[in-house]
Amino acid sequence: MAEREVLTWPDFGTAIREVAQQVVDDDYHPDVILSIARGGMAFGMGLGYALSVKNLSVVNVVFYTGVDQRLAMPVMLPPTPDAVDLSGLKVLVADDVADTGRTLELVRDFCSGHVAEVRVAVVYEKPASVVHGDYVWRHTGRWIDFPWSSLPPVRGGGDGH
Repeated sequence: MAEREVLTWPDFGTAIREVAQQVVDDDYHPDVILSIARGGMAFGMGLGYALSVKNLSVVNVVFYTGVDQRLAMPVMLPPTPDAVDLSGLKVLVADDVADTGRTLELVRDFCSGHVAEVRVAVVYEKPASVVHGDYVWRHTGRWIDFPWSSLPPVRGGGDGH
């Protein structure tokens, strides 16, 4: 098996703080953090606390079906955020990884035209991503073992991805 990038819980805490500092250093003041479920939820929550942003929202996008297996295109699942609720706001989209970037592209395009500004924050960005994060903790070309998905589910019915 190819070497993997392993993210530990302590490193994840460091990633949140360092990405939040990038946002602060850039003088960006998001009104809302829009997390992409599932992988971006903990990251978005952590950024919310680090940046004192209480307005958090979630969009559920399905793309991966297994390790390095994905649908042809990402699909946004209901309930989707109402574009009217985001109207005129500065949005920070949070996700765990920009792998192909297609999920981030879908969410960014969903926001475009409705929000004042949309920027992207990710823990990891891969070289092939079609979307480049405005705020990135690490770059890697390897598969990533995240602390929340590296073990099999306690209850069956999915592969954790």
